[in-house]
Amino acid sequence: MAEVGVLAAAGAVVRATLGWSALVMSPWIASHAFSASANARPQDTGVAQLEQAFRAQGIHLDVARGLCSIWCVIDVRDDLLEYLLVNFHGAAHESVFATEVVGSQLNAALLALGAQPGRNARWFRVNPQPTPEESRAGAPLFTVESPDGDGFYMYVAWKADGDTYFYRVEDLLRNLASGRSMQRHRWVFLSSRMVRVRASDTEQAFAADLEGNLINIAFFEQGNTLLTCALPECVSQSIWLPNAWLLPPRDSAVELIFSRERLGVPSAELESRFPVLEAEPKPVHGAGDDR
Repeated sequence: MAEVGVLAAAGAVVRATLGWSALVMSPWIASHAFSASANARPQDTGVAQLEQAFRAQGIHLDVARGLCSIWCVIDVRDDLLEYLLVNFHGAAHESVFATEVVGSQLNAALLALGAQPGRNARWFRVNPQPTPEESRAGAPLFTVESPDGDGFYMYVAWKADGDTYFYRVEDLLRNLASGRSMQRHRWVFLSSRMVRVRASDTEQAFAADLEGNLINIAFFEQGNTLLTCALPECVSQSIWLPNAWLLPPRDSAVELIFSRERLGVPSAELESRFPVLEAEPKPVHGAGDDR
């Protein structure tokens, strides 16, 4: 019963943030509770219609397996990162992946998998505040509580030269402070939020659509993205780089996979959708825009 309540609440969020999918998703969400441990695909036309509606938006939803995936391109390979995934009008100069998939539509797909929005990072002012001498010695002014709650495991995949490349997304991120790849973990689902473009506006917009920033690596107080990294070290915005040794060239298409459970190897059906790496990826940025 709790799961039904979660999905009913998800339906309310979807209806509040989406236009194209609200009518498709609402009846399904009201009458189904997704369980990641379910072994059988629900045999009803509502699920099939839901998955078909998302495919038309570039989102491959698999309710029975508890995952969805989208195509994106490699954007930043050799510079500092604050984001994992953005739209092209977002902070593309600070993100390893960029996509044309609309944030609110991806958010709806994640809600359809039964995800419950978690809690973003929180900052607490140290009391009492350190003295000037203590501050100069490195004493913090704030303590930061890492994000917590429900979320997804993420994977990146592509094909090249007859081989399949399938990575946990953390393996493709370098931590300059530790000298290692990012620690593997479940990324916390935030579901973004509704915001006013201007204080005088009466209508609201979906923040992830407005800003174009979908998944953050470094912590941000606003909570405007769909998902956030949840590691304590992500309080720093200057230690994350792409693992360029493993990534394909810039502008290469890859599949980004969101899964409710850890994946061992991709299914044949999932692998069939992985992009095949081109010998020379077609540029999607202007000449001289070299990141």
